[in-house]
Amino acid sequence: MDAGSLNSFSNLKGQSRCPLQEQLLQRKNSKENMDRFIPNRSAMDFDYAHYMLTEGRKIKENQTACSPAREAYRKQLAETLNMNRTRILAFKNKPPAPVELFPSEHSTASAHPTKSAKPRRHIPQSSERTLDAPDLVDDFYLNLLDWGSSNVLAIALGNTVYLWDASDSSTSELVTIDDENGPVTSVNWAPDGRHIAIGLNNSEVQLWDSTANRQLRTLRGCHRSRVGSMAWNNHILTTGGMDGQIVNNDVRIRSHVVETYRGHQQEVCGLKWSASGQQLASGGNDNVVHIWDRSMASSNSPTQWLHRLEEHTSAVKALAWCPFQSNLLATGGGGGDRTIKFWNTHTGACLNSVDTGSQVCSLLWSKNERELLSSHGFTQNQLTLWKYPSMVKMAELTGHTSRVLYMAQSPDGCTVASAAGDETLRFWNVFGVPEVAKTAPKVNREPFSQLNRIR
Repeated sequence: MDAGSLNSFSNLKGQSRCPLQEQLLQRKNSKENMDRFIPNRSAMDFDYAHYMLTEGRKIKENQTACSPAREAYRKQLAETLNMNRTRILAFKNKPPAPVELFPSEHSTASAHPTKSAKPRRHIPQSSERTLDAPDLVDDFYLNLLDWGSSNVLAIALGNTVYLWDASDSSTSELVTIDDENGPVTSVNWAPDGRHIAIGLNNSEVQLWDSTANRQLRTLRGCHRSRVGSMAWNNHILTTGGMDGQIVNNDVRIRSHVVETYRGHQQEVCGLKWSASGQQLASGGNDNVVHIWDRSMASSNSPTQWLHRLEEHTSAVKALAWCPFQSNLLATGGGGGDRTIKFWNTHTGACLNSVDTGSQVCSLLWSKNERELLSSHGFTQNQLTLWKYPSMVKMAELTGHTSRVLYMAQSPDGCTVASAAGDETLRFWNVFGVPEVAKTAPKVNREPFSQLNRIR
């Protein structure tokens, strides 16, 4: 999508709001003219009206000649027959109350005691913090940003890995790689938030203890070229290389290579394990997405994929497993594809495909809402928030001046960090604050469950 079409779209949005506001004001100003009661002929008392026009006038003319006794009798008779009304066009039925076009909050709440609508969340359009990221490698196929469970962000700038602690905004340098081995091509935190894997241009992977600031081991022999993607599954570190291979490494044992997945013909640029750790999604520069099943893995021979998805027409780096539906995977294509596709990984069926208009570099699901965030390249270099499953755009966040290659999500799911080719690291409060968790219901314990044994 070019810049002109985006601008025209925003102009149309602005135009569509103005007429509606004017229409509301016009209706509000004419409200007092819309509550008139138009009489119904069947509700009119024509007999009484005829009497008042004929006999009633004669009575008023002769009232002075009546005796006091006759006048008292006339008044009592008029009260009995309901003839004391002064209006000629009187109605049998009371006019209905005027219809309120714009009911007040009080009347609405009393008339319709339904559940109140959820207030629309405010999404800040600008980043809440921007940090310099000099020497950030502008390479679509690498993964140089990750946010660990200990609330520490890791970013690779050239040959150096830096750690930024979100709790106190402190920065520290973890390691600088020699030129013959660098640059760093991928970083990925272990689930414990303490250990981190660092993939290198020379095909090696280093494991570091970030708390002790020391290297634990180096994994060699996995690949023949750079390691651009990695993903943890408990003690298994899965690595993807430019050689097209995917390797499962058990970091607890000396001979760490335990399984090998072969299916990609070009560089593996995206790897993501499902939350259950049962399925692995891989995306490559060959425009292919593979779904691998852990139960089918074999140490004796290359593992066969569960599904081979070939609908993308460009490299697939962006992968994201849905947190509220275990078999739902979102994938994003590069500059020649520009689509986000959704897959049922049990059947391999494509559920939906959305043309975003630009290169999809990264995808993140919200942990708190049914929303998906995508980062893009030319022409807007924006982050787009989508409502799932309608895929309606909720917000477009701009600020980066180059393609937004990397995204990472904070442990609480509220904040997203993005790094781009403009050598900046930006933080966005895009997903909002999660609702207060409901109190867990009390569980009826079994008798004597608090006792270890009965004597």
